Amino acid sequence: MSDLGEASRSDGGGILFDMLEITPSLKIDEGELQLGFIRASGPGGQNVNKVATAVQLRFDLRASSMPEDVKSRLSRIAGKRITSEGILVIEARRFRTQEQNRDDAIQRFVELVRKAALKPKPRRKTKPTQASKEARLKAKKRRGEIKKARQGKSYEL
Repeated sequence: MSDLGEASRSDGGGILFDMLEITPSLKIDEGELQLGFIRASGPGGQNVNKVATAVQLRFDLRASSMPEDVKSRLSRIAGKRITSEGILVIEARRFRTQEQNRDDAIQRFVELVRKAALKPKPRRKTKPTQASKEARLKAKKRRGEIKKARQGKSYEL
């Protein structure tokens, strides 16, 4: 796999399976991804009605081995792509071949999970400086004086 994330093989009790490396500390078993092939609309000539080239990647977020904080951020980032059952659905139909669409779907999934894996920087509260407070009050005072000066005048012709 090129830039789809690193693939490593692991022996899980006699069964070989691929691990998709999202970050150095986060790996997902490719067995957790379900890839289905559906017919795609768009370019493809006569082939478009016969061959299912579009890919539908399904990932059960609730049953996955991901850390809880990553799961919650992923469900927030994914938005409408998450079903009510907690399944992330990514459809790829950009290319004419199954293989290219499969790689595209996995690449988009990896990028989405990478975004979710980043912990947001905590917001630090800041206070306005004494000088900025004084400047604000000075401007308010000046504005108030301008308005006060308008009150006493009558504009008769």
